[in-house]
Amino acid sequence: MSHKIVRKRQLGENVFWAQVEAPLIAQARKPGQFIILSIDNDYSERIPLTIAGADPAQGVIELIWQRVGKTTAELANMNEGDAIANVSGPLGMPTHIENFGTVVCVGGGIGGAPLLPIATALKEVGNKVLTILGFRSKDLLILEEEFAAISDELIVTTDDGSYGRKALVTEPLKEICQRDPKPDKAFVIGPTIMMKFCCETTRPFEVPTEVSLNTIMIDGTGMCGGCRVEVGGRPKFVCVDGPEFDGHEVNFDLMMKRMTAYKHQETTAYDDYRKHECRIGLDE
Repeated sequence: MSHKIVRKRQLGENVFWAQVEAPLIAQARKPGQFIILSIDNDYSERIPLTIAGADPAQGVIELIWQRVGKTTAELANMNEGDAIANVSGPLGMPTHIENFGTVVCVGGGIGGAPLLPIATALKEVGNKVLTILGFRSKDLLILEEEFAAISDELIVTTDDGSYGRKALVTEPLKEICQRDPKPDKAFVIGPTIMMKFCCETTRPFEVPTEVSLNTIMIDGTGMCGGCRVEVGGRPKFVCVDGPEFDGHEVNFDLMMKRMTAYKHQETTAYDDYRKHECRIGLDE
């Protein structure tokens, strides 16, 4: 069964949004879960993408991705009406949603996409939601209006000061943790190094912190072992045990080391794809 791209648009520099036909997934998905897709059936790479939203009535799911490698570039070059060969899901354990009280949600770059359905669900059950979104620059800003609609307080930071507050997300996160009362829980999604330092920021204040890990994945069932991480000194598999874990227990240094295992192959595949990409008409 192929999955047609119903709608597609570009949100920012190298960031794209699409609605994709997947009626069974749309009905079953919960915040925090993801899919694994492959563009075609000819030995296409399989990549995980978080389900950023869903409309069960229309039978579609929403995907947001950044063009960083061969498959995400292929996906970015597809048009409305094109079909993705395989979409498997929903995968992973859903986010545990309850009324914790006050929660701080921190999204770094494209990490805002998986964070949005979680923050929305937290707001719907009565939490006070404080959101921090961080980007390298204004050109990369996404989902500000969507987060503003469900947040009691929204702080936007940029590394270069081109929009919002010039700061890393850890700066306002520390300030919020210093408030009296401090937040009851934190949810952090973004680049691995950013999640690591956010967890080090909340640790001294003993604010429980959930992180959503985006590791190398192939089958999504725990069989390949590509997504193995160390949590609390024990091995866990992100695709079946996660993707969310207690950030204070994650061995981020080991995770970052494992994430570079296929860096050369990834770079080569992307470079080859760009080199052979059809250029007809692009100069007009």
